[in-house]
Order: sequence, then C-alpha cells, then structure tokens
Amino acid sequence: MKRFISLVIAVCACVAFVNAKHVIIDGELQSSEFYGCYPGTLHTYKVFVPEQYDGTKPACLYVGLDGILCNAPEVMDSLITAGKMPVTIGVFLQPGLIKDDKGNVIRYNRSNEFDMTDGTFAHFLESELLPKVESEKTPDGRNIKLSKDANDRMIFGLSSGGICAFKVAWFRPDLFSRVFSGVGTFVSMRGGHDLAAIVRKHEPQAIRFYLQDGTQDVWNGIFGHWYEANQLMASALDFAGYKPGYDWSNCKHGVSQTNKIFSRVMEWMWRDYPEPIKYGHTHNDLLSVLLPKEHTEWVEISTPRKVRRPGTPPSKSLILDTYPDGSFNVSREEGSNWLVQAILKPMPCAQQRFYWLHSYDNALLHVAYAKFDSLGNLYVLTNAGIQICDQNGRVRGILALPLGCDVDAVSGFVIRSGSITIEMPNGRGWVRELNIEPATPGVTPKSQGQG
Repeated sequence: MKRFISLVIAVCACVAFVNAKHVIIDGELQSSEFYGCYPGTLHTYKVFVPEQYDGTKPACLYVGLDGILCNAPEVMDSLITAGKMPVTIGVFLQPGLIKDDKGNVIRYNRSNEFDMTDGTFAHFLESELLPKVESEKTPDGRNIKLSKDANDRMIFGLSSGGICAFKVAWFRPDLFSRVFSGVGTFVSMRGGHDLAAIVRKHEPQAIRFYLQDGTQDVWNGIFGHWYEANQLMASALDFAGYKPGYDWSNCKHGVSQTNKIFSRVMEWMWRDYPEPIKYGHTHNDLLSVLLPKEHTEWVEISTPRKVRRPGTPPSKSLILDTYPDGSFNVSREEGSNWLVQAILKPMPCAQQRFYWLHSYDNALLHVAYAKFDSLGNLYVLTNAGIQICDQNGRVRGILALPLGCDVDAVSGFVIRSGSITIEMPNGRGWVRELNIEPATPGVTPKSQGQG
C-alpha cells in the first residue's frame, strides 16, 4: 500500500512538472563569492522548453525577468504552434538574494541588479546564467542548446525589470536584439532618467524596442513620473531611428495591461523573423559622420606595436589635444568627468571646466584619448563610447566602442581621412570608416557660434 501511495505521489509530481505541450525545468545558481558578477548571491530560475524543440539544433531564446509573468509559457506555446514565432526556449529568472544561515534575507539584490545602468547584468547573463541553463537537460534527455545570435534573442521585464531588459540589449546588442519593457523604471533610482538623453546622442544600434506604460503610473513620486519617463524614452528612440512600438493606456503601475497585450507584442516582436533587425537612421545631425548609405562596423586590424603597461594612463600628461590653430588645449581633470580648456593664445589664461561628458551609473569615466577633427569637434575616447563634443563643450554624438575594447589598455587613437583607428599595445586594433577629416595644424575651423 505504501508503495502504491509513493507511486501516486511521484506521478502527481510529474504531472505538475511536465505540461502536455512543454516542459518546465527548475534551477538555481549560486554566484561565486569571489568571481561572480553578484558575489554570494542566489538566483532561482525556470526553463521553458516547447514540445517543438528536439534538441538537435540551438533554439531561439526568451529571457523573462522576475520569473514567469504574463502567462508566458502558454502564450509562447500558442505562437510557436501557429508559426508566429520561432521555436524558443524561455528562461525565467528571479532577482538575486543573499540569506543568512537561518534562511533570513539579508540582501535583496533586485534594484542593484535591475536598475543599475551599466553592463554588469548583461555580463551575468552571458557568463553565469545562460551557461548554467545550457548544462540542464529535459526529463526525456534533450540537451538545452541556445542560439548565440542576437537576432534570435528577446528579453522582457516589468518595472525595474523593464529598464533592465533595455540596458541588457543597449550595452550588449550582440547578445539581444529584441526588447519588451513594461512600465519601465526610466526614472532617477540609479541613473535611468539619463538614458533617454544618451539614446538621442548615441549612434543607432540593431535593436527592436516595445514600451508599455499607463497614464496613471507614478509608482513613487520621489523618483519621478513613470509614464512621462517612458514617453520621453519612446520619443528619444523615435528620434534616434528605432521606430519603437508602444502602448499608452489608462492604467497604473502593474502587470494588468502588459498581460492584455503580451501575445500581440510577442507577435509584433517576431513578425518578420528570421530577417535581421535593421539599423535605423538617426535625426542627430552631428552623427552625419556615419556614412549615409550603410552602417559600418569596427574592423579588427594589425597596427603599429606600441609598448604601454595596461591600466596606466595613455601619457603622464593630463593634456589630451590642442586645438588645430593652437589657441587652446584640452586636459583631463583628475577625479571628475570634466575636461578642462586652457587658452594659449594670445596669452595663457582662462582655464576652466568646459567639456561635459556623459557617464553611466554615476561612475567616474575612463578617458583615454581625445582628438579634434577638421570641424573643431572633439572626439573623446571613453569607456562610455567615443563622445563627440561640439566647439562649445557639449556632447552631441556618441559612437559605440568595438566589442572587447578596454580603453585603459588603448595605446593610440587616430583620426584619418575617412576613418578612426583605435590602437592596442599588442599590435592589434580596430578601424571604422566614417565621414570625417583630421584637423589641419595651423588652420582655424569655421566657428559654430554660441549655439
């Protein structure tokens, strides 16, 4: 009798675990106390495997933050069966916790992981979570294989998860190219309110965005107005060439409206798959340096070998460059994100903070080099991208860095006719074709006025 009862319990457990149309695998990930992105933090997750996945080739990937929301497994089942989205494995992740030896939570890591405007969470997905997921197997022995192509990957989040989904693709468009942000927290918790301004100045990336929020969404007025912030982000994305989808409804902060539109948004997100997401055309006039006919990428090349110890400044001098006609120079101000302008002609005077640079996550920038072009614009090589400042010291354009470029190790930064080159001390580097001309020594660029 006991054996019969045990068998019944086992069968019931299996029924709860395996759906007729998909499998759900439960897992957990303990980040290394010393080497993990979030040391000592425990994450739990669920993996959705549709019945159409046979384990012979990599599937597309959907990452859902805060666990399973919007009835996602059933919606994905329906869309995959109808041919409205590809065969996709879903990974539903809960934010991290640290507990004491009695099981009490001593750190909730959600805001730290989701709201921080840096690339740490994207690195966590790439280096810790997704490899762990790929070590799993379904009960019938199918290995989990995930496509590494960004065009095959989507990420969704709600509230702080919404801004997290945005930043994962923003910092790593090579990992994810499809983003659904519901009631995203683009407000002043951890720098989210700055992202819309950066989007307007940044060159377009190959990402498809959908934003959803409600007219009554002011979750916490201390941090800002969620609905207004999402509208500002949508406007910025439209200006920058992304043509985002969006849903503005009469609702408050929560998942209710996201639930209603989730299936439709998923269909919109995958509507023309497998066609790759295309780069848009920004309305930012300073980004006319981008070649108008097609998007150009950084190309890895061999460069002159220069010896410089990694992690040290490019030079002992704080001076970065001198204006083409020699009238002033530009230098780093230690301990800040400002660049200083010092007048040299007709006589040395009037040194002041002048070039205001963008940084992510309230962090001190790593500034490697700066070079003037023929128009008097200053190209500043930073870990937040190549920031293009006009003659009045304002960042008006940002170019993405080549993947894997550590600005602390760069040994040279050169503007040539029609291109920019980043040189590394190992004799390698990158070049990118741009509509640009180097400065001519002794020639005064045409004035841009006071603007």
